[in-house]
Amino acid sequence: MENNIIEIFKEITSIPRCSNTHQPFIHYMKQLAQELNYLCLVDEYNNILCKKVNSKAKIAFQSHYDIVCLSDDCVPEIVQNEDILTALDSTLGSDNGIGCSYMIALMCEKYDGEFLFTSDEEIGLIGANNLDLPLNATYMLNLDSEEEGEICIGCAGGVDIFATNTNKKIIPNVDNLDLYEISISKLQGGHSGVDIDKDIPNAIKLIAKTIKECNGKLLDINGGERINSIPVNVKAIIASAITPIASHENMLIEKIEAKSEHLNVFDDKVIDCICDFQNGVRAMNEELKVVQTSINIAIIKTDINGIKIELSARSMDNEDLKDLKFETIKELRNYNFDVTTKGKYPAWKPDINEFTSKILEVYKEFNPNASLEAIHAGLECAIFKDKYPHIKIASIGPTIKFPHSRKEQVSITSVKNVYKVIKQILVEMEK
Repeated sequence: MENNIIEIFKEITSIPRCSNTHQPFIHYMKQLAQELNYLCLVDEYNNILCKKVNSKAKIAFQSHYDIVCLSDDCVPEIVQNEDILTALDSTLGSDNGIGCSYMIALMCEKYDGEFLFTSDEEIGLIGANNLDLPLNATYMLNLDSEEEGEICIGCAGGVDIFATNTNKKIIPNVDNLDLYEISISKLQGGHSGVDIDKDIPNAIKLIAKTIKECNGKLLDINGGERINSIPVNVKAIIASAITPIASHENMLIEKIEAKSEHLNVFDDKVIDCICDFQNGVRAMNEELKVVQTSINIAIIKTDINGIKIELSARSMDNEDLKDLKFETIKELRNYNFDVTTKGKYPAWKPDINEFTSKILEVYKEFNPNASLEAIHAGLECAIFKDKYPHIKIASIGPTIKFPHSRKEQVSITSVKNVYKVIKQILVEMEK
């Protein structure tokens, strides 16, 4: 059956699954469950649970079905090059389409499991946070990890930070400033957790640098894709006495020929704040060999009320996360921002138990280098562990490189290898 995983993945990739798009995949799963004689339950937050009518499942399998889309309503066009799958000028959606494909394959093989497909993970773990479906299994295997051989037993917690600056005024253009449109696009992008230590350029930081260096007045700015992604695209309109200089090869600067007697400008402190902000890794965890604490400026946008900035803060420790949150709020307020937070999810403290030990034992039969790990990203596991303290949880998955970016790719061999491990885990846990 592992040979069919890729075909299943290709089939569900053709179904629109950008975050906030639910009904096409729900319809697909309802039809499939009916054909395979599984119950299919859907809650008001669009989570889907499939299981047999008289299920005695010991393991709940869990994946989120939404994908990161760098453009609205994107349906990835898969490109296969020998062992590697990528997409044509978009994310691939292997995060977490492969996990969903594993679960569908297990259903096709009539395994007795609880198969939980959660919604809107990529925009704040919304489905997991609001889950209202009956989970009875003792164990949960999340299928959202991205490195073959690694068994994730812990992850970072996070909080989303929202800052608004409403200081905007109309001033006379007494210095006869010229107008410029500055845009940057098609940067590499990446996940703001697992990729935050890879020196990936941040489009918002780059465009702020260019504006600051020409002492530009900010009239409009919009950019960034998702709260948990390193931003790829930004566009701004500024007024300046000198021609701005591009801070990246992907940056385009165009002079606007129209002149304006008055300028509707935002607070200069907005650009000062972005330029001064220490974006990226804040601390390392030497024991776990992973980023301990980080923060990423993810989205910036303007409306009639002002400028809004969205940031994602993460830490492997809940106290460190709390400290980072309050430090960031204080800093942003010093630059005239009003600040709110939401979307908080806890860190998942590493836990070695009979389930994780059995998974490691099984995995080592296929891969002697298999190991227990923790990652600097928010997995839904942390929420489930918080909701269901009794449940034993681990996370595995195939090797996925550059998730959330146009370079996203997955190894077909790795996908098949992990499916063999999953099936053997099922066998061992049913003994």
